Amino acid sequence: MKKILVTVLMASFILSACSDSDVEVMSRYGNELGDFEVTNQQGETFTREDMEGKVWLIDFIFTNCATVCPPMTANMTDVVNELEERGVEDYGVLSLSVDPETDTPQVLADYLSHYDVPDDTEWQLATGYDYSFIRGFAEDNFKTIVAPPPEGSNQVTHGISFYLIDQEGKVIKDYPGVDTGDNEFPLEEVVSDVETLADEEAE
Repeated sequence: MKKILVTVLMASFILSACSDSDVEVMSRYGNELGDFEVTNQQGETFTREDMEGKVWLIDFIFTNCATVCPPMTANMTDVVNELEERGVEDYGVLSLSVDPETDTPQVLADYLSHYDVPDDTEWQLATGYDYSFIRGFAEDNFKTIVAPPPEGSNQVTHGISFYLIDQEGKVIKDYPGVDTGDNEFPLEEVVSDVETLADEEAE
């Protein structure tokens, strides 16, 4: 009986090791994204199904943001340019507006035009929903906050992380989207993880 148990345990360990990615899932994640339907900066519908088969980076921004969003978008642009430089394919970026009433498709398109993004990059900027949707989407999928502006302000409160999603729509891990304290934005880690997942799928 003992020998059988040991054999079963060893077999399961080997199988799990074979199926594991080199990018480790953070303990608080491993969930799959829920279904959604949004409108992108071209005025086109973008859904959860459109993400299948690619590695994704997701963040939450808004165009009137006076603090963290410009450096977040600049950092995401650096990620995209480094991935392009390395020839990485089958990835995309999804930036969800936390101020959808202000951020129309045209406003979002104008916003992204200020950044040096390669023409062939799939970078979806999302709007076309209400506040309750984006608040619930952030909480349910990423355990992060989206909160309305305090009285007299137009500055929405939201998380500053970038989230890594694998080809099956599973949330893998997060990264700080800006410099934090003495720590710089982890450009190399983000790029390396996206490249690793994309390469694993290609093998």
